[in-house]
Amino acid sequence: MSVKRYCLALDLVDDPALIAEYEQYHRNVWPEIKASISGAGVTNMEIYRLMNRLFMIMEVDETFSFERKNAMDAANPKVQEWEQLMWKYQQALPVAKPGEKWLFMDKIFEL
Repeated sequence: MSVKRYCLALDLVDDPALIAEYEQYHRNVWPEIKASISGAGVTNMEIYRLMNRLFMIMEVDETFSFERKNAMDAANPKVQEWEQLMWKYQQALPVAKPGEKWLFMDKIFEL
């Protein structure tokens, strides 16, 4: 089984109380959200934070595509509820288009 990795970035609203709430939600991610992520072919996901900048690493299997994941999410009311809630804490990067959240990062080095 081949694994592909994606790295993405997003900012949080620069408010310590909101950042603490966001982290609390991510310590207790709803089971429906975890099931949705896994069901889309994501085999591992990690999110790191530095101040209000987030960095996500996604590892996916051969069944994964962003188009399929987006369609699954659009049809899942619990995912839509989660995404709406997360917008309270998240803010798009300055280069994002309207409605974009996580943006792809370019790999510039590998050892």
